[in-house]
Amino acid sequence: MSTEDTTADREDREDADERRGIQSIEVGGRLLKAAAARGQPMPLKTLSQAADMTPAKAHPYLVSFCKLGLMTQDPATGYYGLGPLAMEMGLIGMRQIDPIRLATARLEDLAQEIGHTVAIAVWGSQGATIVRTAASPAAVHVTMRHGTVVSLSDTASGPLFAAYRPAAEIKALLADARQHGPLDLARVGRHDKPQTVPAWTAFSRTLAEIRGRALHRSVGGIVEGVSAFAVPVFDGEGQMVLALTAIGPSGAFDAAWDGAVAKALSAAAAGLMKELGGVVPG
Repeated sequence: MSTEDTTADREDREDADERRGIQSIEVGGRLLKAAAARGQPMPLKTLSQAADMTPAKAHPYLVSFCKLGLMTQDPATGYYGLGPLAMEMGLIGMRQIDPIRLATARLEDLAQEIGHTVAIAVWGSQGATIVRTAASPAAVHVTMRHGTVVSLSDTASGPLFAAYRPAAEIKALLADARQHGPLDLARVGRHDKPQTVPAWTAFSRTLAEIRGRALHRSVGGIVEGVSAFAVPVFDGEGQMVLALTAIGPSGAFDAAWDGAVAKALSAAAAGLMKELGGVVPG
């Protein structure tokens, strides 16, 4: 047998060993997934059943995971739960996630699905601000510009953010708007409605309703014949990091609370929160 053949055979064996090693990690990973899904310590039998393996097969994996800190065993009950290394990895992973990048990757498909222009808004120094857009596939549609700061009270995303911001901050913005006039860089033409600054008592009731629905809409709020919907996306600490917003001509826009636009936006937000490890604030 030639030296080349011997080398090739050894590399094939190493490749096979590597594949077996990877498969072994995947098998053991089922235990980590089961522990994460349950979210609380479990006895060996319950955990192994959740991972679809026998206790005898699961035990060696758990011993190794405990040594690594990926899992831990309670000395009093014998129950297994996620360990300190798993917690640390989760926190580091969450810090590395960019919610705007993840949302941007979904934006074009979302616009195609909804049939209207969609955008990502974040909370900036002047209020809710559009940072990404995807144009509607329809011939007649409404556009939004990057960097646009939208109305705090008369749009879909402005009040949505206000509902999840500290009350003192929103009160201060309303007071400033009364003194200097409402800040709204989204006004686009002669069909704009005159904008008024709401009183805090009435606005706070609106914000409570928004938190109850976890979405908000605007039907001709700023511009006649234009409607919009916005839904929140929360991070792992329950903080609102962005809003997904859809906007379109009122005549073709489903503004029902349980309509197609609201459902599509809510589903997209839920998908993003799953990637972010997000939680809805209590």
